[in-house]
Amino acid sequence: MKKLVLPFTLVAIIVGLYEQSKEKPNVYILCITIVIFMYGVMRLSAKTPSKNQDENEEGNAE
Repeated sequence: MKKLVLPFTLVAIIVGLYEQSKEKPNVYILCITIVIFMYGVMRLSAKTPSKNQDENEEGNAE
C-alpha cells in the first residue's frame, strides 16, 4: 500500500490538470482527484518528522 500512494497521487494530479483544461470540466472528477491528492499528500507527509519533535528531543538530551 505504501508504494501505491505516490503513483496514485501523481495520476490524480495529471487527471485533475487534464480535466481542468477542458472547456467544460466535470466537477465530480475534479473533486475526486482533489480528495485523492490530499489523501496522498497526507500519507506522504506523515513520514516526515516535525520540526518541533526534533527540538523537544534536543531539549531533553541536555
